[in-house]
Amino acid sequence: MNNQRLPSYYTASLGHDTYYPELSQHVHVDVAIIGGGFTGLNTALELAEQGKKVALIESKKIGWGQSGRNGGQVTGSLSGEGAMRRQLQKRMSPAEADDFIWFLRWHGHDVIQNRVRRYGIDCDLKYGHLHTAYKRSHLKELQAEYELAQQRGLHDAVQLIEHKDMGAFINTPLYFGGLYNKKNMHLHPLKLCVGEAKALEQLGGLIFEHTKAERIIHGKQPQIHTAKGKITAEHIMIAGDVYHKLEQHKLGGLIFPAAGGIVTTAPLGALAYDILPKDVAVYDCRFVLDYYRLTADGRLLFGGGANYSGKESRDIAAELRPHIERTFPQLKGIDIEHQWSCNMGIVINRVPQLGKLSENVWYAQGYSGHGVATSHVVGEVMAKAISGQMDRFNTFNQFKHIKVPLGDWLGNQMLALGMHYYLFMERFH
Repeated sequence: MNNQRLPSYYTASLGHDTYYPELSQHVHVDVAIIGGGFTGLNTALELAEQGKKVALIESKKIGWGQSGRNGGQVTGSLSGEGAMRRQLQKRMSPAEADDFIWFLRWHGHDVIQNRVRRYGIDCDLKYGHLHTAYKRSHLKELQAEYELAQQRGLHDAVQLIEHKDMGAFINTPLYFGGLYNKKNMHLHPLKLCVGEAKALEQLGGLIFEHTKAERIIHGKQPQIHTAKGKITAEHIMIAGDVYHKLEQHKLGGLIFPAAGGIVTTAPLGALAYDILPKDVAVYDCRFVLDYYRLTADGRLLFGGGANYSGKESRDIAAELRPHIERTFPQLKGIDIEHQWSCNMGIVINRVPQLGKLSENVWYAQGYSGHGVATSHVVGEVMAKAISGQMDRFNTFNQFKHIKVPLGDWLGNQMLALGMHYYLFMERFH
């Protein structure tokens, strides 16, 4: 058995890893959760805080998937907002739809801050984000976002940055302007995962690593069967996102893998604050965008692109170096010390999928590359639903999704086709 994490900057800088046992007995709990990423951990934490007995199993290690390998940006962005609005307008007023989407966009920030504060989680948390206009036409999008933020009470938390003032935030000629947001955050996601697991353990939650769910037995007291043990519970929740293949008769064809790539440079020293003087995280307005930030030890962490083949292994450094050097010519030839990728769970309409497979078997998945904040919201929604508070869960559960036949292959072709369409349209925007 491979007990090691995959190489990444996050793995190299983690410090204290997790070493939870493999399940090897029959366990009885109130709620059993499959998946040790943000969704599973935060649902488990919410339930444990309510006093419920919870067991969580992870087939690899806590935070092994996208939760522990993403760009580390905590922003109020949703890739499926338009699709949500179109469906919500059929069953609620515009004001109610606005409130639901605003909650989904921003409540995750509060959850993360409360987790970090309450449990003393050291995850290199920083504040400040810059959304940049890659083309002059993107300035209208940023203006609209600024006006919405003002209407919603963010006021001093957001600021429109003109082209002439961008140098105070970022030393590159690439952008026409930006929207600075002091509420948005960036952090070390794997440290956050590990800290949340430790908090769950402190509350009496049972955690098992290297424990793959082989099948679920439905019934009044459903069971999870693994290679060496089983769990009997009142409720079961699947939170494995794109990495599990459970219950494919209902969940198959709903979510598909796309591998994003990330690198970190060697430590930049004083050059770090030459390129990003205010230590903000950054992404641009394009459909396939670049995103980057400084790490706690002064490296540039830079991500971009998406590979819809479902294959994670490729030369990420060779793909992203031209993007880095175009953005920051002063980094030409810089050493790249870490490179990695991870499959994001992409949904055709980009709307997160929350639902039930039977009366007491639940699932939550599909953040389409915007999961750090959203998964923390969903964890709260799922925990409340399992405890009987169904309002927000029901809103999610009523969203219609496209189910694609023929497995991942056709779904990935559809996603790739959609990406090429948006890239084509972006040329004329």
